Amino acid sequence: MKWNAFPRIGFTEHATPLQPLSRLSDHLGGPKIFIKRDDLTGLAGGGNKARKLEYLAADALAQGADTLIATGATQSNHARQTAAAAAQLGLDCILLLERRLQGQPAEYYRAGNALLNRVLGATLCEELPAGANIATAVAELETQLIQQGRKPYVVAAGGSSPLGAMGYVGCAHEITTQASDLGIKVDYIVHAAGSGGTQAGLVAALCRHKHTRVRGYSVRFDSNRMSAIVHAIANQTASLMDAPSVRADRIEVDDTHIGDGYGIATPEALDAIKLLGRQEGILLDPVYTGKAMAGLIADIHSGRFSADQNIVFLHTGGAAVLSAYTSLL
Repeated sequence: MKWNAFPRIGFTEHATPLQPLSRLSDHLGGPKIFIKRDDLTGLAGGGNKARKLEYLAADALAQGADTLIATGATQSNHARQTAAAAAQLGLDCILLLERRLQGQPAEYYRAGNALLNRVLGATLCEELPAGANIATAVAELETQLIQQGRKPYVVAAGGSSPLGAMGYVGCAHEITTQASDLGIKVDYIVHAAGSGGTQAGLVAALCRHKHTRVRGYSVRFDSNRMSAIVHAIANQTASLMDAPSVRADRIEVDDTHIGDGYGIATPEALDAIKLLGRQEGILLDPVYTGKAMAGLIADIHSGRFSADQNIVFLHTGGAAVLSAYTSLL
């Protein structure tokens, strides 16, 4: 089955722009950098989850669901975009969020995505403590809702299921077409890697494109664990499309920019946010894209990427979280 034959809801009606970052490229003195603006997708501020939710929400409706259940951390972009998708479709949305970070400023728990979830009308269950068994909590909630006569649909964490990853199969095709229109060959697509579905979809689509590789900058797990997650989802996604399996050597993950942990800003990420903002007028975030941009900058400085290469930075969104990090910025 072809990737574009699966039912989907068009939250993102048009291809997001692929733009050159000329000032940043000149400033860094490295390869030509382009940015894929998936921060401009639909659903309450944009981000990569919209592409995944196009397929997952279509599946929910096909199953007759009346409620979407999503999980994530306090400032989850996925939760915010799932709440927006539910609102647009007239569904209820219940969020089970994990308080992974303790001792943050008060703004962290009430601004950013935490605020937007309330604006969007999502029902927030009491936040679970760090390390809680999310799967058990979701199963219990799902059972309760079914007993009440409701029809819940559990959205995979981060939207990162084989079906959700189909959104980034489509994105890979967009990038390929746009690059051809610009007269360039893409050597690398780089991005923040969190739950694995974005990279899995890209790799599943590009596994036969020897020229273009995908590099994920992990924001949570070590490279071995992150690579295994991506590889598993990529192969399951390829199987859905009746495509060849993905070789393990096509999965490339850098875990050196996680810092002290998920959601904890690094000095390099904060510098990267300010650099892109002041060079190109584009906003990043401290959790995902700031760390990914810091990784790209470090790789350019180390000589990993040569001056004659074309690098696409996939902007996965997240600027909605900036107000939760006011004290750092």
